[in-house]
Order: sequence, then C-alpha cells, then structure tokens
Amino acid sequence: MAETQPSPDQLWAGADVGTQSVRVTIVDETGATRGTGSAPLTSTRAGDRHEQDPEQWWQAFRRASRQAVGALPAGAATRIGGLALDATSGTFLLADPDGTPRTPGLMYDDGRAGAEVPDVLAAGAGLWDRLGYAMQRSWALPKLVWLLRRDATLRADAAAGRLRLVHQADHLAARLTGGPVATDHSHALKTGYDLDAEHWPTGVLGRLGVPADLLPAVVRPGTRLGAVDRAAADATGLPVGLPVRAGMTDGCAAQLAAGALTEGSWNAILGTTLVLKGVTAERLTDPGGAVYSHRHPDGGWLPGGASSSGAGAVAAAYPGLGAAELDALARRAARYEPAGALRYPVATPGERFPFVDPAAEPFVVGRLADDADGYAALLQGVGYVERLCYAYLRSLGARTDGPVTLTGGGARSRYWCQLRADILGRPLRVPRDAEPAVGMAVLAAAGTGSVAATAARMARPYVEVEPRPGGPERFTEPYRAFVAELHRRGSIGAELLAAATTETPVPAPGPAGTSVRSARPGAARALRRGRDAGE
Repeated sequence: MAETQPSPDQLWAGADVGTQSVRVTIVDETGATRGTGSAPLTSTRAGDRHEQDPEQWWQAFRRASRQAVGALPAGAATRIGGLALDATSGTFLLADPDGTPRTPGLMYDDGRAGAEVPDVLAAGAGLWDRLGYAMQRSWALPKLVWLLRRDATLRADAAAGRLRLVHQADHLAARLTGGPVATDHSHALKTGYDLDAEHWPTGVLGRLGVPADLLPAVVRPGTRLGAVDRAAADATGLPVGLPVRAGMTDGCAAQLAAGALTEGSWNAILGTTLVLKGVTAERLTDPGGAVYSHRHPDGGWLPGGASSSGAGAVAAAYPGLGAAELDALARRAARYEPAGALRYPVATPGERFPFVDPAAEPFVVGRLADDADGYAALLQGVGYVERLCYAYLRSLGARTDGPVTLTGGGARSRYWCQLRADILGRPLRVPRDAEPAVGMAVLAAAGTGSVAATAARMARPYVEVEPRPGGPERFTEPYRAFVAELHRRGSIGAELLAAATTETPVPAPGPAGTSVRSARPGAARALRRGRDAGE
C-alpha cells in the first residue's frame, strides 16, 4: 500500500557511499538540492586486494551529513522525512553481533577470490543459471568463502553464531539506528540472495561452508530499518527519530536519480567504470555472464552490467590532470575525429561487460600523432565499448529504444557527451543533478510506494544532446574496426561481431548547428520532457 503523500515543504535525504567519497544530499519535493556535503575516502590496495576501513565510512558520513544539514535554514532539518543509503555493489565486512567490525571492508572490485569461483559456481550451478548470476571473483559470495576458508577463528565464530555479514550500507545504517539492521535485496544480490524466492539459498550456501546464521535478514528497498538515535543525531546533525530506509546499490541509485525506470529506458553511468542500467518486464538471461538483474522496486527487473572501461583509463593515462586541463585537452582532441588509432580503454587487464574476459588487455592499434590524439582515442574507445554494450543487450532480447540518460563524472564533460551521442547515433540526455545520493533521496520519499511515480514527481530538468550532422557516419567504420579487433583477440565471438557490425545508427535529427540544448518540462516530445522520468 502506498504511503501518505508528504507535505509540499517536506525534505528527503540520500547518501552515496562510493569508492573515493561519501556524499549526502538533501532535496525538496521538486527534487531541488537544498543541502549537500561530501568527505573523502581512502583505500588500501595490494595486488588484487582492495580494502577500506569501515570506521572511515562512518567518519566520512558524519562529516558529509553535517555539511548537508548545515546548508539548511535553521530548524529545517526537522522537515527531513527519511534517509536511504546506497553503497558499492559487492562490498561487505564481517562483524560481531553488536556490529563491531572483525574484518576490513572488502571492496566491490577486490579480486582475491579467483580460486573460490569454480567451487561457488559448482555449488549452485542450477540456481546461478536460473538467476543469471555470473559469480565473478569480485562478487561478495566468493570473497566470503575466501575469508572463511583462510581464517579458522572467523570460521569457528561463524559456525557458533558469533559473526554477521554486513554490507557497506548496512554498516552505516546500523551506526545510525544503534543496532544491527536487515539488508536489502539489491545489496544482497552479489552475496547469492535468491531474488525469485526472496530468501537465502541455505542449501547452496551450506555446501560452501557458509552458516545460515551468518547472513542478515533481507527486506525490499524502501523498507523502514529503524530511526536515527540520539548518539547518531549528535554525530551527524540529523534529527532524532528520522526514519532510515533500506537502499539499493550505487548503480541502481543513479538509475533512480536519472528517472530511467520504464521499459526500454537506460541510464549510462560513466565514472571510473562504465555501468549501464535499464528496465525490462522479464529478467534477461545471459549465458555469457556479463549482465545480471536487480529487482525493480515497482515490479519487473533492472538489468545491467559494469564494464572495466571508463574514466579510470583516462586517469591512468593522464595522471594528475585536473578538470580544466582535461577540458583543454578535449578541445585539442576534437581535431581527431576519428583518432589515428583504436584504443581499448581499460586501466588494468580484464573485462566484465559487454563481454567477460579476465585476460582482455588494453591495446592501441594504429599510430597516434600526439597526446591530444591519444586522448581522443581513449574517449572514442569508451564510446565504442558503450555502443557494443547496447548491441549485446539487444542480442539478449532487451529493448533499447527508450531514452538514454547519461550520469556520472564523465557526463560533466560536454565534449565527451557529444562524442557519445555521435558514436551511438542517437539523442542522449544529461540530468542536472542526477547523483546517486539524489536517487536515494527519491527512494526515501517513495518509501514502499511507487518509486517511478516519485521519481517523475521529483525529476530534474536535463540537457539534451543530439548527434551532430555527419557524426554517426564519421565513427561507423572505426567502431566496426574496433569490434573486429576484439574478435581477432578472442574477446568476443562471431555472433556478437555480426550483431555489432551490421547495425545502423539512428540518423542524426534536427537542423545543422549546435546540438546541445536545454530541455524544459512540458515540451511536446517525450524525449524532451525534462520532468518525465524514463518515458
């Protein structure tokens, strides 16, 4: 049953726990930001391991929350109606029953559990196939098995019920409410939660040595977990009694913020990596293991995949350059369309989407004239990967004919957005303020009601980016050559090669001239309605 509609002056809070920072954002009923704060996070990396200190998550959340609340008028914090949190998918720790951490946080891309993957796949072969879970080494379940197999004390305490698995968002929710909380089925997915039956597959987990008592209760996103207690209120500036609601993973949070919540619509989140999230009525089945699906809070499914390519390759190739310097480089790169070489844009070996190939290596095929040409090749390479992602999704039966929304740090680059529109051969839209924290504020506002309707009510205006005349044609042949090179190297098969190289991009619409323009709510065409969530 939908919850009571909030008053017009109601405020909502969302928190995004990323790899490099924690961000807290407070919005009003129109989705406008009223307060925001952030605090940095640091990591420990060693080989294929990536860890963070859970205490650092809490301290960063405290600082970010105080900044956000401090930006509100005096007394306005009492109007905040709820808070939800997102975190990185597959990040967890083990803790005592009272929540005291016993391990560091094992991060979403920690790859230490490669040797455990075959056993995890074998233990739940039929189940994982039905659910579409690839169970890669970075997923939470293989890493959990790795911990229990290598630490006798943890294994004994887990067997005796003296240990709990806690996802990253759960740890912060527990600190806010004063005790352990349930997890949500979005964060629980990579730990092996059965989204069809809506329970933990205890038989499969038992075969892997994972006791049932180790696992938290699971609820649907938007469910009330508890309320902010006095100690947490003093630490964060949030009001005592503020409802804390179960959230979703960061990719899903960005999708909610973008309003990409109806079938055929997609949200492309370009950050360190490229993540695509869409909507389907039925769950996609992917034999290749590159795509898996979260449940849509309103029903249906949220399929998606996370590529290893993205802005991380740019940071690795051009370390230390700030936004202004990269913008200047982009202006020079515009002379190289297409670039003098094909460049596969991953910072380290291995790819997860649109194909799974742990051995995939970054490559440069051709000759680059200078740094600007190299930069152009990187940006174009991400665009080619993105276009291949949509070809792969269509090969699985997904609709991709709805609006495509761009979010993430990469969407702040006007030139990169234009380049992606040209390579994809279709209009794209960039919301003004579609941070994952905003998506969690939307979820907090929706509660257990309709998330899509709430997102539509709170959607922000956006900028529409159309392909430039001649742009799609300019990049067609380089894209096909890029895909052919992936096939030559064994990363993709003949079927995907054929699907990718025989498609025709959508002709560039509109008159000649500038192709980036503001879109306002109420315009006639659905693609240009800034407040129309995912239509």
